[in-house]
Amino acid sequence: MKCLNPVAMMLLVSTTLISTTFNVYSAPALSEPVLMARSSAIATKISALKKSNQRWIEIDLSSQRLTAWQGKTPYYAVIVSTGKDLTPTLTGVFEIQSKLRTARMQGDDYDIPDVPYTMFYSGSYAIHGAYWHRSFGTPISHGCVNVAVDHAKRLFDWASVGTPVIVRE
Repeated sequence: MKCLNPVAMMLLVSTTLISTTFNVYSAPALSEPVLMARSSAIATKISALKKSNQRWIEIDLSSQRLTAWQGKTPYYAVIVSTGKDLTPTLTGVFEIQSKLRTARMQGDDYDIPDVPYTMFYSGSYAIHGAYWHRSFGTPISHGCVNVAVDHAKRLFDWASVGTPVIVRE
């Protein structure tokens, strides 16, 4: 992966992450066998989650839709904006690693303070509120999953650290 900007510090206050700055990385091209293995792992994980009563999040890149599930029951669905062709959203099986009420997002061509309701699920990749655009349904991000702020708050309040996140084509 190619780092597009330098690493920044996390602030920890009374064991609660308050704000941070994160890098955005470009993903390397994957071979056909790797893509097939990833697709199989995604299908297997979705099948297992639908047989459970666990909360989980599915992001469908082809429809630009995020669905929050509890087992096989959809809880909430929203239109999102995922990564552009040059800065794609990674597919795979992940889980929420951390949650921040606000974060700063920076890259070579952007610097956005106070990004609300940020849930990191793979390094610097996150589901978060986007107050700077209304183009949901169109891939326009630098790899993150952009959600309208009110929807992002609802998802942030519903999900916890460890909630599985499935990103598929």
